[in-house]
Amino acid sequence: MSDFSDTGEPRPTPGATQAWIGLMRAQRRVLQEIEADFKKAGLPPLSWYDVLWELAQADGGKLRPFEIESRTLLAQYNLSRLIDRLEREGFVRRETFDADGRGRWVVVTDEGRATRARMWQVYAASIEAHVGAKLSADDARELARLLAKLQ
Repeated sequence: MSDFSDTGEPRPTPGATQAWIGLMRAQRRVLQEIEADFKKAGLPPLSWYDVLWELAQADGGKLRPFEIESRTLLAQYNLSRLIDRLEREGFVRRETFDADGRGRWVVVTDEGRATRARMWQVYAASIEAHVGAKLSADDARELARLLAKLQ
């Protein structure tokens, strides 16, 4: 089998195609399970954790919206609405940082940090149940090594 179609377009190998399909199916399945675990525990969705985590790790607990976007998988239009919801819940606040008031920081609050910590308790158990329990330590390291090649 050629690496190119009859029209000269590049074509993935069967192995690359199988790897892609497996990666997408596994990602979807594990994310659904983690989201279900959060819901069962009465916690917000995983995207909230991702934003709170990035803010908590940032210097001073604050980032600009475009920095959050670049560190997460959230599109800008989804991120703006999520930040609005996080602010309404008291998990973040917005602060201006320049003289004309247009530049804004998103700052994690103590309540946001506490919520992220509660979410981690469920998230950690969920990662172990849906990934760790299904792979040996060696398999997990090998999978991480292989996935690092795609990053």
